Amino acid sequence: MPFEKSLNINLPFLGTFVFIVPLLILFLARAVDGITGGNISVANAYLADLSSDRTRSENFGKMAISSNLGFILGPALAGILGGTIYGAILPVLAALILSLTTLIVIGFLLRESKPSSQEMLVPEEGTIRKVFSQECREPYSTANTKKPRLRDVFKLKYISFLLVLYFLIFLGFNIYYASFPTHAAKDLKWTVTQLGIFYAVLSGIMVLIQGPVLRKALKKFSEEKLVVIGSLILGTNFILFVSNNIVSVGGAVILFAVGNGLMWPSFMSILSKRAGSELQGAVQGVAGSFGGLASIFGLTLGEFVYNSIGGATFLISAGIIMAVFILSFRLLKKKEA
Repeated sequence: MPFEKSLNINLPFLGTFVFIVPLLILFLARAVDGITGGNISVANAYLADLSSDRTRSENFGKMAISSNLGFILGPALAGILGGTIYGAILPVLAALILSLTTLIVIGFLLRESKPSSQEMLVPEEGTIRKVFSQECREPYSTANTKKPRLRDVFKLKYISFLLVLYFLIFLGFNIYYASFPTHAAKDLKWTVTQLGIFYAVLSGIMVLIQGPVLRKALKKFSEEKLVVIGSLILGTNFILFVSNNIVSVGGAVILFAVGNGLMWPSFMSILSKRAGSELQGAVQGVAGSFGGLASIFGLTLGEFVYNSIGGATFLISAGIIMAVFILSFRLLKKKEA
């Protein structure tokens, strides 16, 4: 059915934007998704609370596995449901049901990770209960600890450096994410189905890497070394994406999965350890904000640059991740600090 125009904006550099009611609803839905996007930071903080130093990297690897499985099953399920006579209605309903199920599970089955651990005893002053206390000591009451502030996060040792790495990692990835679908359609001549298969295969390999491969790697290498090794592999992978040769693209897929599978869970574990127990949620929240800011720049820059220089855009991602590789050597020095 045709849609009436609701708003028409003409910008000299970006062209004409026509806003229709479905598009405005889509923007509203994405805004709501962004507002609630902090749940990822909360989930990371919750996982960190439940993990010991020995199991932290493995647990973050399992978290990444669950995300990659979602990327495999989600598009497949959407494609199957969307192919019925009901069109896009069934995928939307399925997403709604899954979200409601998740909400119910969290509300009724997920336990508090640190029950009452944030309470402490503080001496009472100016209260009548002090007069009637049975012993000559200060009466006490429970009170919540001081709420963390943004500056408290940056006072933590090495957190600022880790947040810079967090920003650069997200920036490099999002430049790639913005430009690769266009690259696949224009230069590789892939169909939507082929692109979907590519992401499914990539996610499948990452599940393997972040599971048994990561567990074995952690027995031989420290988390800091895995960040160094993984970032080097990731930087190399983006260089291979410049070529349209199917062999280079296939090699890039494998290197992408190996590099990200080794680097990201290890990096998140290091960030979690440096955050400590008291400011875990605050640090994860600030890190999520750095990632969101990098996504804004990366997604905008990626498509714009690709339209100018084509596949060479991936060299920018490679350069950013190689900068992470060089900077991550500082993690080796900070390990014992």
